[in-house]
Amino acid sequence: MCRNIKTLHNFEPPATDDEVYSAALQYVRKVSGSNKPSKANEAVFMRAVDEIAHITSHLLEDLVTAAPPRDRELEAVRARARAEKRFGRAA
Repeated sequence: MCRNIKTLHNFEPPATDDEVYSAALQYVRKVSGSNKPSKANEAVFMRAVDEIAHITSHLLEDLVTAAPPRDRELEAVRARARAEKRFGRAA
């Protein structure tokens, strides 16, 4: 799976529409093999993004869990620590 698509379920505050749309866009880019579609494919590409974002929103609304919601700030700190360990400090 593409590293740019982040987990959106079970966070406090919940995922925004922009986050869902960005994940859908990244998914369609990955599946189609193009970052920017040609003019001939642009309408199909954007329709796919919109439909996947819509379905993803429904999925996130309908999923249930007994786990407490994760804190976005804490997860961001952990991700930065993992990146620093993996890649070293930024210059």
